[in-house]
Amino acid sequence: MSNKIIDQLDSAWKAHFEHEFSQDYMVKLREFLKSEMKSGAVIYPPKEQWFNAFLCAPLDEIKVVIVGQDPYHGEGQAHGLSFSVPDGVAIPPSLRNIYKELHRDLAVNTPRSGNLEAWARQGVLLLNASLTVRASEANSHSKQGWLKFTNACIRHINEQRQGVVFLAWGRFAHEVCSVVDSTKHCVIKTSHPSPLGASKTGRDFSAFLGSSCFSSANEYLHTQGKQTVDW
Repeated sequence: MSNKIIDQLDSAWKAHFEHEFSQDYMVKLREFLKSEMKSGAVIYPPKEQWFNAFLCAPLDEIKVVIVGQDPYHGEGQAHGLSFSVPDGVAIPPSLRNIYKELHRDLAVNTPRSGNLEAWARQGVLLLNASLTVRASEANSHSKQGWLKFTNACIRHINEQRQGVVFLAWGRFAHEVCSVVDSTKHCVIKTSHPSPLGASKTGRDFSAFLGSSCFSSANEYLHTQGKQTVDW
C-alpha cells in the first residue's frame, strides 16, 4: 500500500485512496500486513494484485459492482477480482453456478476459463470486502481494517456516481450494499451463488439460480442510457 499503487490509479480514484491511506486504520493495516510477510506467512493474492479491482475499473467507468467477501485462499486462485480466478485455474463451485445462471439467463456459452477480467474491463468492479487472506485460512484478514476500506469505497461510489447496478449476492453482500441509495442506483439482491446457497430464498431476496440478475442489470443500464455489459 504505497504511492506506487496510487500512481497507477485513475485520477477519480486517486484522491479517495490518498485520503483513506492516511487514516489510522489503514496505517495499522499496513503494519499488520508487513508483519505477516515478515513472519513468512503466505498471503493471497500476490501483493501487486491487491488492488487489481480498482486498477481494472476506473471510478468514472463503473457500471456494475459485484461484492465478494474474501479472496480465494488456495494457491494460484486469487488475483484481486471477486469470484474470478486466473486462466488455467480450475473454476471454483460458486463461479460454476454464476456461469450456470448466466447460461440460463442470457444463453451465454459456459466459458472454459474462470478469469473475469473481461467483465472488469467493461466497468464491472469485482470487489472483495477483504483484499488479502492468509493461505488456507478463510477470513483471516477480515478484521484487520479491509472492511472499513472497502465500505468507504462503496460509499464513495454511491456518492460520486449515478445509475450503478450493485449485484448483492448473499447476506454479507446485502449488508455491505445497505448503504447504497436505491433512489439513484439499482441494488439486486439474491442468495449467494455457492452450492450451499444458490437455491435459497428470503423475504427480501430471490434465489441466485433463476434470478435473471444479469439481464436485469443490463435492462437497468439501458434505462440509464449506458452501454450494457457483454457478460
